[in-house]
Amino acid sequence: MTMFTGLVSQKGQVVIPATIRKALGLEKGTKVSFEINNDEVTIKKLPTALDWSNLMKQIPIEEVEFDKNGHYDPKKSPNFHDWMVNG
Repeated sequence: MTMFTGLVSQKGQVVIPATIRKALGLEKGTKVSFEINNDEVTIKKLPTALDWSNLMKQIPIEEVEFDKNGHYDPKKSPNFHDWMVNG
């Protein structure tokens, strides 16, 4: 673990060291969250719409055909069947 130090300004602002900004991909306008645990603070980069979009592209797509009674063939749609059975 590498430790960095900062200084709190009169306005209560702290500059995040450049090494941390680069490692987390923090740029002007990037949203972060703060979590307090006793005397420690964790800073996390919040995902952007682009991050979510890229994540969604990784989800496989499977067409599921239903008959007139609302049944499907689990052999033709194994991922859907697994999701329906196991959640």
